[in-house]
Amino acid sequence: MARNIVEKILADHVIGGTIVPGDFIEIKVDHTLLQDALGTMACLQFEKMGYASVNTDLSIIYVDHNTLQTGYENADDHRYLKSFAKKYGLLFSKPGNGICHQVHLERFGYPGGVLIGSDSHTPTCGGLGMLAVGAGGLEVAATMGTGTYYLKVPEVIQVELKGSLRSGCSAKDIILKLLSILTVKGGVGKIVEYAGDGVQSLSVYDRATITNMGAELGATTSIFPSDAQTQRFLSAQDRARDYRELVADEGAAYVEKISIDLAKLEPLVALPHSPDKVKKVSEIGIVKVDQVCIGSCTNSSFSDLMLVANALKGKTIHKDVSLTVSPGSKQVLNMLAQNGALSDIISSGARILEAACGPCIGMGQAPASGAVSLRTFNRNFEKRCGTDDAQVYLASPETAVASALSGYITTLSDGQAMPRIELPEKFIINDNLIVIPDASGQDTALEKGKNIKSFSIFDAIEDEVSGKALIKVGDNITTDHIVPGGAVALANRSNIPFLSQYCLTRCDGQFPENANKFGGGFIIGGENYGQGSSREHAALVPVFLGIRAIIAKSFARIHKTNLINTGILPLVFQDKVLYESIGHLDDIQLVDVRKSLDTGVPIQAKLSTRGIIFELLCEATKREREILLAGGLINYIRMKE
Repeated sequence: MARNIVEKILADHVIGGTIVPGDFIEIKVDHTLLQDALGTMACLQFEKMGYASVNTDLSIIYVDHNTLQTGYENADDHRYLKSFAKKYGLLFSKPGNGICHQVHLERFGYPGGVLIGSDSHTPTCGGLGMLAVGAGGLEVAATMGTGTYYLKVPEVIQVELKGSLRSGCSAKDIILKLLSILTVKGGVGKIVEYAGDGVQSLSVYDRATITNMGAELGATTSIFPSDAQTQRFLSAQDRARDYRELVADEGAAYVEKISIDLAKLEPLVALPHSPDKVKKVSEIGIVKVDQVCIGSCTNSSFSDLMLVANALKGKTIHKDVSLTVSPGSKQVLNMLAQNGALSDIISSGARILEAACGPCIGMGQAPASGAVSLRTFNRNFEKRCGTDDAQVYLASPETAVASALSGYITTLSDGQAMPRIELPEKFIINDNLIVIPDASGQDTALEKGKNIKSFSIFDAIEDEVSGKALIKVGDNITTDHIVPGGAVALANRSNIPFLSQYCLTRCDGQFPENANKFGGGFIIGGENYGQGSSREHAALVPVFLGIRAIIAKSFARIHKTNLINTGILPLVFQDKVLYESIGHLDDIQLVDVRKSLDTGVPIQAKLSTRGIIFELLCEATKREREILLAGGLINYIRMKE
């Protein structure tokens, strides 16, 4: 039977279940990835599970998010993460080594492997032909201990890329085009698999840009074939041994097929405040730019920044523009420094930031009030940049550097257009910022700073759950709304009580106060509740505030799983019209909850304030319902031991 790439990898890794879309399977996991913003909490959860060591071929912790050290908090967390890695057998990537997705692509990812990472942009390694899936920290912690992962088999969409890109266009324009077709909800429950003759013209870095932003489609992951381009990249990284050809069989089945003619693409831009609000640059008129930021895990590769350096060579950025450039890894920065490109970037007036996530997560470089910031990043959600009224646009490095030079959003003219950057035959290989664990590590004492606080765990769920509708929000609420990023919040990711003061305050400044006043209650949400970052704190903080259930029209994939793993009921309206009937601080009562979870039937809800009775669906597998009955994944694992 003809199989697509996804089916081939799953067949190589399946342990239990059948590979049928919609069914749950257990798969063997080769790699796990943690980053420091979510890693501290995931490691604390791993401790509570009682495992003696990790049980994968490779598990690694990257320090790339919380590198701004304005106080002791981040440095203390890094010390704990390093001691944890040594004790339990993980690699540790020190601050300055680079962004997790960029480094994993360069140094560890390989075709045909399975990677589970505590970051929504883990699918970046799909550019190598790896099945790379983002998950919550608690799920990754469990996977580190068991070596396996439970996956709902997604449907697979084939995106056929035809022809080749014209001058001035790049891989970023391809994924922006797909976002304009599918929107931020179009990939939910699906994997995007790329094919077509246009694939051959795209480097691994190009492909990684596309798979990285597949997260913005809501997709489980995205993946490219492994071919001559893959082999060339791995050989240049001194990893030729990791190569294997991996392509779909002729006649393989897909739930949907989309075709994009690369030659017809024009430079695109995503307007505020959503990655799918896409227009041609030529259509948006004159938009004055105050800030341009180039980098992030989407566009900070060697080829991206070489293109930027070539465009800036001998020129000066516009007098009214602040330009920042963030290399994706120490390897990239090293090579730019060695070949002189870094000097060209600096000479233009650009500000060089460290090899880290930086402005993408609101960690510095917040724009001025009301400013326009053009970024090569993957998300432009409202307020994510750190400035409430800033207007953030997303575009390719080509468009970004052209705009930095001109002072308004524009593209490189025919005379300015840069030739495609050929990858070097050999990259600089220097992994001296990756700490390798040794056999003596099990006796390591864990070093916990004073800002690392305990986190709340629910008891087994009761048969009746009641409370008030503490807040009612609309569609596409992001995890940034639920628990914001930025320097202050990120530095306190190991301090759930502190973070609780910020929960949903971007939607209602009184929410934390009301949650404490009424002893918890319910959150009422619209479509796609919890989209965006995989940050598990968007579930852990509501647990601390006593939120036992969230009732929404629909949930984003990772956030829904995070809610289940922390013991919060993710409930969906059987009749979405009932969303309109619930008012702020209405009293809600859920009855026969345990029986409903046991049997998988809808949960009955009573809106006592208005005398309405309605049914809610808990769309979960038998295992997930057992997790909810236990009060969360940690309790469930303890029960199984």
